[in-house]
Amino acid sequence: MEFSELIKTANVDNVVLKQPFRPPVRGTLCVTSHHLLLSSRDGDTMELLLLLRNIDAVEKRFVSSGTITIKCKDLRILQLDIPGMEECLNIASSIEALSSLETVTEMYPFFYRPLNLHLQEWGLHSPERDFDQIASQTDRWRLSCVNKDFSVCPSYPTAVIVPRSLEDETLKKAARFRQGGRFPVLSYYHRNNGMVIMRSSQPLVGAHRRRCKEDELLLQAVLGGSDLGYIVDTRSAQLAKQATLIGGGSESKTNYINWKRLHRNLERGKVLQESLIKLVEACNDQSNNMDRWLSKLENCKWLSYVSSALITAGLVAECVEREGCPVLVHGSEGTDTTLLVTSLARLILDPECRTISGFQELIDREWIQAGHPFQLRCAHSAFSHTRLRHEAPVFLLFLDCCWQLSRQFPLSLQFNEALLTRLSQEVYASNFGNFLCNSDKERCAFRVKENTNSLWAWINRPCELSKYTNPLYECNSLAIWPSVNPQSLQLWQGLFFRWSHSTQHLDEAWEEIRLIVSEHKVKGNTDSTLPGGLNSQAPAGISSVCEPCC
Repeated sequence: MEFSELIKTANVDNVVLKQPFRPPVRGTLCVTSHHLLLSSRDGDTMELLLLLRNIDAVEKRFVSSGTITIKCKDLRILQLDIPGMEECLNIASSIEALSSLETVTEMYPFFYRPLNLHLQEWGLHSPERDFDQIASQTDRWRLSCVNKDFSVCPSYPTAVIVPRSLEDETLKKAARFRQGGRFPVLSYYHRNNGMVIMRSSQPLVGAHRRRCKEDELLLQAVLGGSDLGYIVDTRSAQLAKQATLIGGGSESKTNYINWKRLHRNLERGKVLQESLIKLVEACNDQSNNMDRWLSKLENCKWLSYVSSALITAGLVAECVEREGCPVLVHGSEGTDTTLLVTSLARLILDPECRTISGFQELIDREWIQAGHPFQLRCAHSAFSHTRLRHEAPVFLLFLDCCWQLSRQFPLSLQFNEALLTRLSQEVYASNFGNFLCNSDKERCAFRVKENTNSLWAWINRPCELSKYTNPLYECNSLAIWPSVNPQSLQLWQGLFFRWSHSTQHLDEAWEEIRLIVSEHKVKGNTDSTLPGGLNSQAPAGISSVCEPCC
């Protein structure tokens, strides 16, 4: 297909662009295969360069001329006043067609070629590197290539870390007992005590109470010398029981000896998507008084979902760190709330994950390679008028939880809010190939790494990296236990009010902090003299707000 076939009108003069906190601009609007551009009348200034993939909804209105309101996946809202009804309709039709392309190889990352990047700069994370780090600590685990052709599990990477005592044939049989073939694999090895976090999908127990000795053997091998392990199910006990009627279910106490099951219900899918829609709608409603605003904020339940995610992740981390027990995390498919919990638990426990490079590796391993279906979950954001199908802002919820941790521990995370905000944009529309497709299998089929650039390679350039670095960072080797008391969690204004409130003063304040920190480093002062009395003391621990493991 030729992109030109979808462009009914390529250029329109005398278009007026209106956007928050900026004066209206008149210029020439241009529609290309992947971008919407508006240059000022003098032709020297590019006033708008918008990736069409970023557009979530297009609304048309006609009076004497045509007006198009563009609502973006990054929550921006733009208005274009276009002279002429026909031109307006043609522009709107072109935008709608080009912004909804579904063929992966037609998306912009396959065409983006920045001068200072090379296509092969993808080598940040690999299962082999993870295994080498674990192998230096223990010989209980091995790297298995049982999934080298994606035939065992289409949503897993080609190599996974499993107990050394198990043969690949055992893994294959265990995979047939788990939804989508997602048998238990290692997510995190805790160096302090040798305990692990595993992840999988639900067992296919069904109404006839099926069992699989190979699956039971796998979990028995995970226990090692431990007397007790925990299975954290991200569904309620009732939902897990209902799943048996359609072939799913949960591990029975009889067959999985020494494993204790804990249910922590985390919302997903349509419920989570509708929560985001209600939250964004409330943030953009200028008519709200304080009472109405607080009511809408409570009714959307977004912060309660943030709280639940942090509580569950804290529970997993507590089982590993304080109880000294291995943990298996799963829900139904194991590609959404499971990854949310394991990645947050790792962030709580592992200081390496709180560095910029470690955080990139965490996202690579626990989201991208672990099979989170980004293309399905991030097809639309909060404005789309299309019927919801597979959309769910699970990764956005993860970023929000990371932001809460950065607020509560301002010295412990090397990355700043700007990186989290950047990632919230990249998952919906990007110049880079990291978040394309739904699995490694699809990325291999479309040769994503061979034909697109890596976001990490771009961010890790010195000129970019400074933008995403927390100037207050100090390595903290301890676990960071989040507080989820109501007064401890706040709405992420830097994301949800990013386009509806001016951030000028906040940006100026951060720049001032950066300069002050730089001056103190030059003078050799300690952090006790930093402004605001910032320190790395943890807020109220997770134990005060969730049930203990034992």
